[in-house]
Amino acid sequence: MSDTKGSSELHGTTDHEDHAKVEKVEVHQDEVLHNPELMNDAFEGENAEHSMGTWEAAKKHPWACFWAFMMCFTIVMESFDMFLNGNFVALPSFQKHYGVPDGKGGWVIPTRWQSALFQAGQCGAFVGVFLAGPVTNKLGYRYTTLFALVLMNATIFISFFANSLTLLTVGQALEGVPWGFFIANSPAYASEIVPISLRGACTATLQMSWSIGSIIVAGATYGFNKGTDEWSWRIPLALQWIFPTPLMILVWFAPESPWWLIRRGRKEEALRSIKRLGTKDPADAQRSLAMIERTVEIEANTSGTPTLLDLLKGTDLRRTIITCLMYASQNFAGNLIANQATYFFEQAGISPDRAFQLNLINSCLQFVANILSWFLTSWFGRRTIYLYGTATNITLLVILGICASIAQSSATNYAQAVLGILISFGYALSLGPISYTIIAETSSVRLRALSTGVGRAAYYVAEIPMIYLASQMLNTTGWNLAGKCGYVWAGTAVVCWVLAYFGLPELKHRSYRELDILFNRKVPARDFKKTVIDVRENE
Repeated sequence: MSDTKGSSELHGTTDHEDHAKVEKVEVHQDEVLHNPELMNDAFEGENAEHSMGTWEAAKKHPWACFWAFMMCFTIVMESFDMFLNGNFVALPSFQKHYGVPDGKGGWVIPTRWQSALFQAGQCGAFVGVFLAGPVTNKLGYRYTTLFALVLMNATIFISFFANSLTLLTVGQALEGVPWGFFIANSPAYASEIVPISLRGACTATLQMSWSIGSIIVAGATYGFNKGTDEWSWRIPLALQWIFPTPLMILVWFAPESPWWLIRRGRKEEALRSIKRLGTKDPADAQRSLAMIERTVEIEANTSGTPTLLDLLKGTDLRRTIITCLMYASQNFAGNLIANQATYFFEQAGISPDRAFQLNLINSCLQFVANILSWFLTSWFGRRTIYLYGTATNITLLVILGICASIAQSSATNYAQAVLGILISFGYALSLGPISYTIIAETSSVRLRALSTGVGRAAYYVAEIPMIYLASQMLNTTGWNLAGKCGYVWAGTAVVCWVLAYFGLPELKHRSYRELDILFNRKVPARDFKKTVIDVRENE
C-alpha cells in the first residue's frame, strides 16, 4: 500500500511538510501513468470505491449526496413548466379565456395550440442542450448552471405577462433554453462527484425532481381550478420564481467536479473538491486524485481534445447511441400519459375537479416511487431494472387499451384512471430514474458534458412529434382515443425493449476506467456483467 511518504519523496518534501501543504499537492500531466507510486495510489483509490457499500458511502460522503441532489433539483423547473402546461389545457378558466367551443357547452384549447404550448419549451431546450456541452467544457458545471439560472429568472417574465397564446408560446420557448443546460449538466455532475456505489441513487434523484415539480403544479392548479379570472393561471406561472434565486445561492457554494478540474489541469482545486465531497483523510484524497487523473490521462492520450464529432467516432459512437436510446425511450413507454395526467383523466370520463385530485395523488405516488427506486438501484442492475420496468409498463398499457375498448361505464372510467396512475408509478420507479443513471455512466469522461447534451437532444427530437401525437390522441377535436392510446404506447415501448435487450450493457459496479476498457474491447452488451477487468489494466 502506498502512503504519503511516497508522495512526499516524489515532491521533495518531508512527511510533516507534506501534511502541512497537502492543499498544494499537484501532479504533473501524465505523471500518474509513469510513476509506480502514484499508480499504486490510483489502484488503491479504485479498489476502495469498489469495496464501499451504498450505506457506507452515504455516511462517508453526505455532502457529495447533498450537492448531487442540489444540482439535480434544477430539473424541477423544467418539470414544473411541463406539467403546468399539461394542466393549463384542463383548467376551466384557461380554456374559456383562450379556447374554442367544444360543441358540448364547454371550451377546449385547439390541438395545434396544445401542441405548441407543450413543444415550445422543448424546442428551446433543444437549443440549450447543444450549447451546454461546449459552455460547460469551458466554464465548468458551476458557472454554467449559474448562467442558466440567471437566464431562467429573466425568461419567466415573458410567460407571466403574456396576454395571448402566441406570446405564452414564445415565453415557453425562451424558458426552454436554460432547461437544456440543467438537464445536460445535472446527471453528469451528479455521477462525477459521488462514489461508484452511490451513482445509481444520486442520478435517480433527477426523476424525483420531476415528481416534486409535478406535485407543486398539481397542488397549485387544484387550488385554482375553480378560479374564473386570469390569476388562476398567472399565479401558478409566478411560482416558478421560487426556484432560481435560492438555487443560485447554493450553486455558488457548490464544489466543482474534480473530474472537470483535472481535465482542465487544475489539480490543487480538484484535491480541495475531493475533500469537500467527503474524503477528509489526506492520503485517501491523494489516492482519489490519482485514480481520477489516471482515467483522464488514459482518455486524453488516446483521443485528444473533445469535440462533438468525437461522439460519432469509434467506440464513442456506440456509447452515444445508447445514451440517445435511453433518452428517446422515455417518450415511448407511456410517460406522456403522466405529463398530461389531468387531461387524460378528463378524457377517461372523470369530472374536472376529481381529475385534478387524481393528478395530485398521481404526483405524490410518483414521488414515493422515486424514493423506492434508490433501493432498487442498489439491489438490481441497470439493465435488469430497465428491461423488467419496460415489460411491466407494456403489460399495463395493453390492459389500458383493452379497458378503453369495451363498453364504457363509471367503473371502466375509473379503471382507466387507476391504470394511468399505475403506468406513471411504474415509470417513476424504474424506467425514469434508471435511464438517467445509464445516461450518466455510459459516456466517456472527456465527452460526458457533450454526450449528455446530445442525448437529451435526442429526447427532444423524439418528444416533439410524440407530444403532438399524444395531444391528437387525447383531444376531443383530434382522434379522441382516450385510454385506447395505451395500444400505441405499448407498441412503441416494445420497440424500446427489443433495442435495449440487444444493445444495453450492464454498467453497475463499474469504474469509468473499466467502462472505457469494456467499450474499447467491443464487449457485447450481454457480456458486460461477466467480463473481468483487472485494476492494473490501462487500455
